[in-house]
Amino acid sequence: MAQTAQAINVYVERGAKRTFAGALEWPGWCRSGRDEAAALQALVDYAPRYAAALHTARLSFELPVNVAALRVVERLPGTATTDFGAPDASPAADAAPVDAAGLQRFAALLRAGWQTLDAALLAAAGHPLRSGPRGGGRDAAAIARHVYEAERAYLARLGVRVKPDSGELSERQLAQERQAAIDALGAGARGDFPAHGPRGGKIWTARYFVRRMVWHALDHAWEIEDRIVR
Repeated sequence: MAQTAQAINVYVERGAKRTFAGALEWPGWCRSGRDEAAALQALVDYAPRYAAALHTARLSFELPVNVAALRVVERLPGTATTDFGAPDASPAADAAPVDAAGLQRFAALLRAGWQTLDAALLAAAGHPLRSGPRGGGRDAAAIARHVYEAERAYLARLGVRVKPDSGELSERQLAQERQAAIDALGAGARGDFPAHGPRGGKIWTARYFVRRMVWHALDHAWEIEDRIVR
């Protein structure tokens, strides 16, 4: 993996207790810390893991040399969700249109996130996960279920009408949900969804949808990797 001294544009989301830093052009590469400095350092620290996740996507990603390689171009106020542990602010760049090449790239990033999560779940098969505050002590199956349910909620935030959950998570259901995400991404990029939902809630942009989806899949994949007891 090559390193770069070229500045990487990032945004910072500052809550009362937690701060997130995310790379504008690399959805999913987003980490948190107690403050801005800690979040930026965490982003650099996780760059090799993010690069490894992108291996199957065949995207050229260069590691930052250090925090000095990051350039904060936007600072956003956080929310209670930020302090709870999830990024919740959409940078201004997410309002930009997505062309055909960008759509293909985003689909590749989504698949890379899912493949990393699936690999972590496979590695955890037959092994317990260390208990602790992160994840509330959920086992691998519970984490998989949580990600699936969250992604269904994300689809709704993009403007998709999501069918009621059957209660069971099968490989077929998972494949259908993921294909629905890819399809919805294309629809969102084309502007097929209204700006606001039926109850007035703001619809996510296609760019933010990918940003949140890939972050969530990778965050839990890395959690599983870190908690496996071998």
